[in-house]
Amino acid sequence: MIQKFLIKPNNTIEEALKLIQKNSRRCLAVVNDKKILLGTLSDGDIRSALLENKNLKHKISQIYNKKAMFIFNNNLSKEKEKVNSLLTKFDIIPVVNQFKIVVDIIFPGKEKSKIEDLKTSVIIMAGGKGTRMHPISKILPKPLIPLNEKPIISHIIESFTKFGIKNFIISINYKSEIIKAYFKENQDRLNIKFLEEKIPLGTVGPLSLLKNKIKNDFFVINCDTILKINYSDLFEFHKKNKNFVTIVASAKEFKIPYGVCNIDKKGNLKKINEKPNYNFLVSSGIYLINPKILKYLPSNKKFDFNEFIKILIFKKIKVGVYPIDDNLWLDVGKLSEFEKANKLI
Repeated sequence: MIQKFLIKPNNTIEEALKLIQKNSRRCLAVVNDKKILLGTLSDGDIRSALLENKNLKHKISQIYNKKAMFIFNNNLSKEKEKVNSLLTKFDIIPVVNQFKIVVDIIFPGKEKSKIEDLKTSVIIMAGGKGTRMHPISKILPKPLIPLNEKPIISHIIESFTKFGIKNFIISINYKSEIIKAYFKENQDRLNIKFLEEKIPLGTVGPLSLLKNKIKNDFFVINCDTILKINYSDLFEFHKKNKNFVTIVASAKEFKIPYGVCNIDKKGNLKKINEKPNYNFLVSSGIYLINPKILKYLPSNKKFDFNEFIKILIFKKIKVGVYPIDDNLWLDVGKLSEFEKANKLI
């Protein structure tokens, strides 16, 4: 039982992410070979490390919390009130014996997951032609292409409804009547509205139609992006850091299958890096946005997210990044990835 909450300091960030994904409690207890407690490692510790450009193969020994809270097992009954108060602050609390060996893990009585009280909405960008999905998207609009017997957009909506979100706004243009007809038959007690683009407005331009019409921070997601993340955690991160935009970025590792020549300014070879690895944080196509920044969008003009972000950075408006494990992101916007996703979902 407790094994999936234990990790050793010589394990990598990548291995820690996989364990956290399995245990769904956002935290691990760091132990040595004898299971003696050394500290804890949270998903927040990992995000901080990735934002500091540490790669997925980096050992966790330098990033875990060495001053972790723990409780001795012979004090559990005496400190019941203290334990209950601590559980509101920590995702897990290791329980140790007199030798500080981890013998148990205790958790909050109720896991935080629902965000229905936040009155947030999800904007799904579904107006594009889906050219990367030709020839299928010439017949069906990309959002309605079946992925494991269910339209892509239904998978996206379900990933949010799990967290109590029921308000969806869908931006439409290409084959818009087909999309509206689908949702007329399949609303499922959800509050679904449409943003109709008279002309294609790009990856962020449709949001200009929401100026002065939306009050609370909202999610924006591409219609070819499926994530398996805790949206409650993401929302909490966004608010806690006082971001005006939070970009969800996937930690990607790319391996060059060749020897890379490192040369000096005169073109002389310094050394050859054999099959090097490079790590990047790649935008996954989902954002959390404060409606106050919509005033910086031009009205009824094609505009893409990269242009919008440049404006915000120039104006020194706070844009944050929320790193996630690559295994939590499915990009189903092109045929090769779509075929892989069909096997994973």
